[in-house]
Amino acid sequence: MATVSRDKLKERGIKRFFKSFGYAVDGLVYAFKYEQNMLVHILATITVVILGIVLEISPVEWLICFLIIGLVIATELINTSIEAVVDLTCPETNPLAKVAKDTAAAAVMVFAIVAILLAVFIFLPKIITLIF
Repeated sequence: MATVSRDKLKERGIKRFFKSFGYAVDGLVYAFKYEQNMLVHILATITVVILGIVLEISPVEWLICFLIIGLVIATELINTSIEAVVDLTCPETNPLAKVAKDTAAAAVMVFAIVAILLAVFIFLPKIITLIF
């Protein structure tokens, strides 16, 4: 099988530009299909959108919600790619491979905790006002 240089693979063009979107969609589909935490993120997103509509959050609050949702999901995708590369390059158990995978997962956890804190900050006062 003939190999192709990286320069040849990286040539620019409209066809390559549109193909890149297909590759990104493939990555999303993979993550939604095989990463169980993506389901949690999507359920959280749906919950936030429903609460935002019902509680009539402000445009700035919407901006904050969508920004943090994007960051959590993007971090989960980066975590998935790091795990795949580590598994590819180091199929056997290795302490450094564990560090790479654990710290990538920790990055997702940090963003998820921030997302929960922001949700409490945005939604809890509105829920309390609605109840009382």
